Amino acid sequence: MNAFIRYSTILVYKLYYNFHIEGMENVPEKEGVIIASNHRSYADPVLLTMPMKKPVTYMAKEELFRNKLFAAFIRMLGAFPVKRGSGDLSVIDQCADRLAEGKNVVIFPEGTRSKENKVHRGKNGVALIAARSGADVLPMGIIFEGPKLKFRTKLTLKVGKVITSEELALTEASEDIKRGKKIIMNAITELVEGSAVSNSADNGKPEQPVSDNAVSDTSAPDSSEKDTPSADTPSDD
Repeated sequence: MNAFIRYSTILVYKLYYNFHIEGMENVPEKEGVIIASNHRSYADPVLLTMPMKKPVTYMAKEELFRNKLFAAFIRMLGAFPVKRGSGDLSVIDQCADRLAEGKNVVIFPEGTRSKENKVHRGKNGVALIAARSGADVLPMGIIFEGPKLKFRTKLTLKVGKVITSEELALTEASEDIKRGKKIIMNAITELVEGSAVSNSADNGKPEQPVSDNAVSDTSAPDSSEKDTPSADTPSDD
């Protein structure tokens, strides 16, 4: 990522929103971690970079790279193109490769934005990437009141404690993936809602197959919203 673009964007965000971070002591020294967060707004990918010592990388739907100027901008912010909804597990390998290179990878396990401070059911991709890469997971929680971010909105980013690969102890077996996803979603829910008990991440709906649209739980910027200086993240909205 171009350092000037990154820090200029962060500065604009800090001026635009009433923003603060909790849990800076939990930011790991080492890089190459999976940053797993709830998904509230188009601003999320940049917000999640702010506590990190090095830039992050994240998926963006391939349609956004058709405009060469915008494609260059989001590449500077760490985006790489993927085809959404294809169920192509090669994307899991792309994430694992970036983690192996020491890059941080952002994932939104819910796969869509929420209009409230509530964590919804996660998808399997986050645990599958953790299993394949052997990377640690850093849970984060994004909190603000109301359905959308506005000028000077009070915006809090909570950084949770790292979930190590040893704690997860994942293989790619279906039961392991479901267990790992639950651990990760509970950690995010505790940051956002204050409790991991009876959270909506596991709300009694049947489990999805491990390979079911694993790609769709990752971030991707979108230019569809115009009310703030940022790219949007993809959603199923």
